[in-house]
Amino acid sequence: MSHDAALAARIRALLPDAAERRMFGGIGFMVGDRLAVAASGQGGVLVRVDPAESDELVRTTDAEPMVMRGRTLPGWLRVPTPATDDELENWVARGVGYARSLAPG
Repeated sequence: MSHDAALAARIRALLPDAAERRMFGGIGFMVGDRLAVAASGQGGVLVRVDPAESDELVRTTDAEPMVMRGRTLPGWLRVPTPATDDELENWVARGVGYARSLAPG
């Protein structure tokens, strides 16, 4: 499955200055040198979050832990494609905020 081009366009509209990279079978949006969010090739949005907040977000939203090759990746959530622009903007803002908080790689 390839990424959802319409979802990628919605993210792009929120992050016009972000660099884009193909990854996870989709399109990743970079803030500085850090991946913040991605339109996943498996559908939905991958969002980078503070690992300390992951369990709470999974418990209180429709997000799920991101699993790659059978391994859960701390600080990464898979979110079904948000129905509204406000929902998408909230997830993108969360991913960008956390990515910006990290030291340059």
